[in-house]
Amino acid sequence: MLDGQQRLTALNVGLRGFYETKRPRAHWNNPGAWVKRRLYLDLLKDARLGADEAEPEDGMRYRFSFRAEGSDGATGGAYWFWAGRILETRTNDDLEDLIESEQGSLPEGVGTGQIRAFNRNLRRLHEVVWRDDVVWHHTEEDPDYDRVLDIFVRANSGGTPLSKSDLLLSMVTARWTEVNAREEIFGFVDRINGELARPNNFSKDFVLKTCLVLSDLPVQYRVQNFSDRNLGLIFERWEGIKAAIEAGVNLANRFGLDRDTLLSANALIPVIYYLHARGGVALRGTTASDGKNAREIRRWLTAAMLNNVFSGASDNVLRETRRVLRERIEDGETDFPAEALDRRIAELGRATGLGDAMIDEVLSLSYGDRRAFLALTLLYDRKDWGLSGFHQDHVIPRSLFTDDRLREAGVPEDRWERYKELRDRLGNLELLLPEENVEKSAKDFATWVATREVGFRNEHLIPEDDRLLSLARFEEFVSAREYLMRERLRGMFGAD
Repeated sequence: MLDGQQRLTALNVGLRGFYETKRPRAHWNNPGAWVKRRLYLDLLKDARLGADEAEPEDGMRYRFSFRAEGSDGATGGAYWFWAGRILETRTNDDLEDLIESEQGSLPEGVGTGQIRAFNRNLRRLHEVVWRDDVVWHHTEEDPDYDRVLDIFVRANSGGTPLSKSDLLLSMVTARWTEVNAREEIFGFVDRINGELARPNNFSKDFVLKTCLVLSDLPVQYRVQNFSDRNLGLIFERWEGIKAAIEAGVNLANRFGLDRDTLLSANALIPVIYYLHARGGVALRGTTASDGKNAREIRRWLTAAMLNNVFSGASDNVLRETRRVLRERIEDGETDFPAEALDRRIAELGRATGLGDAMIDEVLSLSYGDRRAFLALTLLYDRKDWGLSGFHQDHVIPRSLFTDDRLREAGVPEDRWERYKELRDRLGNLELLLPEENVEKSAKDFATWVATREVGFRNEHLIPEDDRLLSLARFEEFVSAREYLMRERLRGMFGAD
């Protein structure tokens, strides 16, 4: 049986079984301290909802309760009936005898409406147990375990959501006898999501899939790839895998990539593989090698996400990028092979670089788009985006783009909508430290930028012509700044 065992067990306990509770302050070894409880139904509770009656908050139309054995009968306005007795009334004649017998035990003062509810409840209980075909089943002939798991996940969609990892964890737990695999993996997911520099949103599925990739096993997230042999290999490498995943997530967090800006978790897996294959390097140092590889990884990872390289069916991309990384490292290369990865991915019909068409698409991004932050980080030669909480700032402040301010600046009315469209485009966005952003918001931009250090305008690609900083020439400003952005991206990615 694939699913339903717990439901059937609970039903069987309710109708045939019992459970015991300890009386308060009684000793555990005292037999009289334990109370046997069975499932009872209040036959006087009207399960019908009137036209003006609200749906019960708990969603329960019938009143069931586990009560001390022997609680049958009337008490406190209820009439409790041990649900298991319905098993003795298989035929309609048995049911009529039961109704007649129980009605004779009803206390005086029970109204006609309650008697009708009493009858309906007993008859409905009998129907559910003896007449209704309420157990759905399906015999699955296909031995494909992944198909079976997909059916299991769909069948549980109305209850507690389950993912394939919830089911695979049972297999891992059975194989990893030295540790509690469930606690180990759940604890690790909690750590990388909540205990690192930035909040993240990685899943158990991500961790298990990364285990396959880092162990040089088939990358498809399928049950057959988690065989006993493969699970044993993953367990042998588990500590190193954990360290590499955490190093990769830490590196992404330093780039400013977190639950809000990491557009594809799978895009990070090749980076994690590289760190793992290099013997667990973390690229935290200030050596020339660490700096170079961190910059190259940031550029490659950001462009890969902007290009949606790892969206959709990405197993083939993961397999091929792993092959390139493994071959380069086995040949003794230590640098992250971004160009080789790009070439192989291009052969697969995808691209990680930014050609002219992609640069145009990037420049059309607007404030509020999750990709805008990624695109902006490419324009700066930094690697600490995640350490200082940079703000996306409008170079020419948004507050200036009201009808009144545009009229005062002498902007023709037929250009107002165009101004408001350009206001939020990448060409009017920059990344500033929080304190810089606060300071700038209180000043005219032309005045404020004059107080910056010499390299500020070049770093933020602000046109040198101060006349373009006025609201009246905003379109020209955006055009000039997008030209500078385009040239910087073309130089970075070698666009033709």
